[in-house]
Amino acid sequence: MSTHAKRERLILADLLESGGPEAPTLCEGWRARDLAAHVVVRERRADAAGGLLLKSLAARLDRVQGEFTAKPYEELIQLIRTGPPRMSPYALKQVDEAANTVEFYIHAEDLRRAAPDWTPRELDSVFQDALWKRLESMARVFGRKSPVGLVLRRANGQTVVARKGTPVVTVTGEPNELVLYVSGRQRVARVEEEGEKEVVARAHDADLGI
Repeated sequence: MSTHAKRERLILADLLESGGPEAPTLCEGWRARDLAAHVVVRERRADAAGGLLLKSLAARLDRVQGEFTAKPYEELIQLIRTGPPRMSPYALKQVDEAANTVEFYIHAEDLRRAAPDWTPRELDSVFQDALWKRLESMARVFGRKSPVGLVLRRANGQTVVARKGTPVVTVTGEPNELVLYVSGRQRVARVEEEGEKEVVARAHDADLGI
């Protein structure tokens, strides 16, 4: 049975292919080519991908990412489709599902929602539940830079705290929209924000995400 991560991988690859290398994305300064290179480097160059989290490796990451960005666009898409090499931790189903389901969903929406005429993608309840499960485990990582207390509430009433503190903003929406909000895509996330107006604005403009 195909996993969520495998499905989202193929959806992302299809969007990259149909949009072309110069398609806009929600990632500041990146076109589709840059996004594709990021995905490939993250999976295939662990020696450089650490720069996503460690400043000491940032220069190496920039250099390696530039090398992959210069590769033929079709090659990058094929590398995404075929997935990581066999020796990569991402080749393990459990790791792939845990690490890539949210990653690939977000990047697919980076492409979809950068288009002026985008429409919401219909997601089944099983996938929404999977996103919520990941959100529960990752919320505090995503929300650690919030300048205010941040509570995420699913439409069915389930909640998770992304950032403890006061004053508090409560963000309500479907799991996929909450994932986008807390990953720094607040302006395109279809959610409701509750709290004092000034506090809501601080959360809405915050640099959330990893």
